[in-house]
Amino acid sequence: MTETLLSGADVILTMDDDDQRRYQADILIRDGVIAQIGSGLETTGAVLNVSGCVVTPGLVNTHHHLYQTLTRAVPGGQDALLFGWLQTLYPIWAKFGPEEMFTSAQIGLAELALSGCTLTSDHLYLYPNGARLDDTIAAAGQVGLRFHPTRGAMSIGESDGGLPPDSLVEDEAAILTDCIRVIDAYHDPDAGAMVRVGVAPCSPFSVSRNLMRDAALLARDKGVMLHTHLAENEEDIRYSCEKFGCRPGQYAEDLGWVGDDVWHAHCVKLDGQEIDLFARTRTGVAHCPCSNCRLGSGIAPVRAMLDAGVPVGLGVDGSASNDTSNLISEARQAMLLQRVQGGADQMSAHAALRVATRGGAQVLGRDDCGQLAVGKRADIAIWDVTGVANAGSWDPAALLLAGPSTVRDLFVEGRRVVADGQLVTIDLPMVIATQNRLARALAD
Repeated sequence: MTETLLSGADVILTMDDDDQRRYQADILIRDGVIAQIGSGLETTGAVLNVSGCVVTPGLVNTHHHLYQTLTRAVPGGQDALLFGWLQTLYPIWAKFGPEEMFTSAQIGLAELALSGCTLTSDHLYLYPNGARLDDTIAAAGQVGLRFHPTRGAMSIGESDGGLPPDSLVEDEAAILTDCIRVIDAYHDPDAGAMVRVGVAPCSPFSVSRNLMRDAALLARDKGVMLHTHLAENEEDIRYSCEKFGCRPGQYAEDLGWVGDDVWHAHCVKLDGQEIDLFARTRTGVAHCPCSNCRLGSGIAPVRAMLDAGVPVGLGVDGSASNDTSNLISEARQAMLLQRVQGGADQMSAHAALRVATRGGAQVLGRDDCGQLAVGKRADIAIWDVTGVANAGSWDPAALLLAGPSTVRDLFVEGRRVVADGQLVTIDLPMVIATQNRLARALAD
């Protein structure tokens, strides 16, 4: 039995069912699980003083493309809309191999950890030069984050009317076979799982109807979740209407892509009927505000989704369209955009933080994460509110209004991943050097 006591937090934002705040309180971690929350707790194990800190559940990232950390701020794609941006970057991504996938994932995961994230999904939909989903799973194991990778795919290339180059698409039978392989090898359905695997054909403009339908059948047979991009911008809507004769929501429903085992990325352009469909079926949404701004896609109707009962989490999206993986900053951006769209009362700092924690856990089907409560996993972010970012703040718990953008400490399954603002699980300077070497080689 191993125990760690987090002692004397200024404020604990539990995000539990009662949305409690605990002041001058402690958290006792035992064997990766929260054993007690209260004041004056004791332990025979390690004690970490968290006075001067706000403690929250670890943040949950529901959409990322970790491989893209190698292609940040690429000239030619910096000012393009979605389709043009993709067409600029596809030929670069075609040069990747296992080392690029592994290293870029380490960098993205490290950046997430430092911004308070303990659980992240990833959408990897291209596998050039021998790259496999296994490369990113190995990276997550080293960094120490809880991981929900999805086996993405593209099967319709340019010659068949799709967007990606033919060199990056795969045979559909081979895609389904590899989905089975990675699920059987890595998926853990149990509470406290460090790895769960999803099935994720890339988007309606890069895979066939048959693959979308077959992927849904396979995922449900295996008991895993489904993920894809949907209704990201006006180009996306036009493509759906022209190619399929319907809006994206109807397309998803027709192919079995709604339900509490499905979550869609972006959903910027969902209309009222589609929002009602998602609410009725408990279909989740990964809201990616910074990427949507960067690509000029628009502001997703998140307030309307939440009011209707749609499960909504946050996603940083890929680092070629964000171009960072800072999840606490993403939460702030989500709050600000809803206020821009509907007024200052549309989303509070606390509500946005709840979407970034409890909301994301719900989207990913993780009722064991996203909150600080007895019996839940010890995924905990500790924010030092004694620094310049909080100086003069009357409410240090309002982290998204005035607060640090990096954590002091981060625990995943009760293990310390960040200590005193430094990642302790990998040699980050060495990984950064490797990343920059690989990026230079791609640029050359």
